[in-house]
Parts: sequence; structure tokens; C-alpha cells
Amino acid sequence: MLSNTCKYALRALIYLGKFSKEDKRVGIKKISEDLGLSSPFLGKILQNLVKQKLLVSTKGPNGGFSLSRDASEISLWDIVIKVDGEEFFTNCLISLEPCKTHDPSKPLCPVHAQYERLRQDISHFYKTTSLETVGKDIDKYEDLVKL
Repeated sequence: MLSNTCKYALRALIYLGKFSKEDKRVGIKKISEDLGLSSPFLGKILQNLVKQKLLVSTKGPNGGFSLSRDASEISLWDIVIKVDGEEFFTNCLISLEPCKTHDPSKPLCPVHAQYERLRQDISHFYKTTSLETVGKDIDKYEDLVKL
């Protein structure tokens, strides 16, 4: 399961993929209001994403945040890995440890085979879905706050 921090990061980057441009940054106040998120908490998340090189930020009256590269070049995978790490895609459903650390002398967990297939499908989805793709689907919604 993704952390709330990761979910907020995904929402914010989808938003920025839709509304920011290289020459137009969006301020933290606007993002937090539109997404209904706490500005201080969102600010910490966005600053971390700047350090992770997914966002760029500028200070000042025309400052704010924008994507570090085109929305088509940033996958959901890129965001999740930078915020939560790979555990969501590698941990066992039951033992909460990576399956690669499994002791071969012991049986695999009862859902390993089925869950491994799901994990592969989920990983493929996250790796092949860009912010641009999600942003196009946002147009179907009247209000991005419901994201």
C-alpha cells in the first residue's frame, strides 16, 4: 500500500503535469487549495521532490513549482520509487519482507504465486503510465480536488 505522502506526491505531480509549464510555475498556496491538502505538509513533499529532481522550484513573486521534465517523461513508477521506495513492488503480502530474501528451505507464503503476478501487472502499470497519460484523463473530471 502506498503511503499518504506518496499519494499526495502523485496528486501534486499529476496536477503540476496538467497546469505548470516550463515558463509558468504554480505556487504552493494554489496547489494546496486546489487539492485540498495542508500547505506545510505539501511543501515538505514538494521540496523533497525538488531534491529528487522530479520538480524544479523558484522563489519570489512569480515563483512556484513545475516539473523538471516533460510530463510524458515522468512515470508513476518514478514518483513512487522516489517517495516510498520499491517495497510496494517487492515485499511479500504476508511477511512484509522482499520475496528475494525468502529462505529457499522454507515454503513460500500461500499467496506468493498469485500475488507475484499481480505485482508484475501493477509494476508494469506504474512504469508505463506517465503523468501526461493521467493528465489527459483528468479532463473527464469537473473538479481536480476529487483526484
